[in-house]
Amino acid sequence: RSQHVVLYCASGNRSALAAKTLTELGYEHVESMTGGITLWKDRGYRVDVPRKITAEQRERYSRHMLVPEIGAEGQYKLLDAKVLLLGAGGLGSPTALYLAAAGVGTIGIVDDDVVDLSNLQRQVIHTTDRIGTPKVDSAEITMNALNPDVNVVKYATRIDASNIMQIIEGYDVIVDGVDNFPTRYLLNDASVRLKIPVVSASILGFDGQLSVFAPYDGPCYRCLYPVPPPAELAPSCGANGVLGVLPGTMGLLQATEVVKLIVGAGEPLIGRLLLYEALGATFTELKVRRDPECAICSREPDAIADDEMGVFPDYEAFCAAAG
Repeated sequence: RSQHVVLYCASGNRSALAAKTLTELGYEHVESMTGGITLWKDRGYRVDVPRKITAEQRERYSRHMLVPEIGAEGQYKLLDAKVLLLGAGGLGSPTALYLAAAGVGTIGIVDDDVVDLSNLQRQVIHTTDRIGTPKVDSAEITMNALNPDVNVVKYATRIDASNIMQIIEGYDVIVDGVDNFPTRYLLNDASVRLKIPVVSASILGFDGQLSVFAPYDGPCYRCLYPVPPPAELAPSCGANGVLGVLPGTMGLLQATEVVKLIVGAGEPLIGRLLLYEALGATFTELKVRRDPECAICSREPDAIADDEMGVFPDYEAFCAAAG
């Protein structure tokens, strides 16, 4: 009876009577909100209206809502979330499918390529009859067939310094499925400026790696790679092979990290780099610390100039060094 209790109703009249009764019963700290919720709204104060979910959505997402760490509240967060995928290829395909299935409300996809026969060994969101179709259109068809709740926003363009800020602004999480270091550095710098977390993965041969870069809560991509890795390890320098199922493994891990970030469950891979070696079926985790001298995240967002974003060595020379 010593707890602080605040009562309210539409006008404040019934809550005042209830407060009087509770006080007479011995409750020590009871208050009624004068004017009730009507006056609260008239004064422009925030009101959170419970989201309505349809019977069909309740059935579709029922297995999610049975998970204690997600529940109905977590599913509402997923339905309200906006996630941007950079790339509708090997990594983007499984990530897009499972985020759509999970009920992420808005999924943006950035890709300027078309479906090619050589993609189909690993890019499972596309089909043989869509060869020659823009990947963003192909991905939208598959995602909407799986879950018509999802709003797919298509960007059939290549990310560069002229458009990245306009494209990524307003999204809650970005999924990095790009295949070259210049774009990764550019994405890192723009996401730090806008304080948007990035779930990043890369694949090559039988190996994959994954991390979450949450600006100012942990290291950024430049903390991990202040300079590009050796040229011979650059995945976009020429045609490199990859085990077809490997993008599925890493893409699903990306989707898992996105869901965790949105619903606030578990411990995201912030400050940790997860390495997967498929031949040995082993996972290895490395700690990554934030660099206090980092060229980007050691400063406040408004101190990062446009001409500093995406700074990268001569890429043609870099790739030439790989032979």
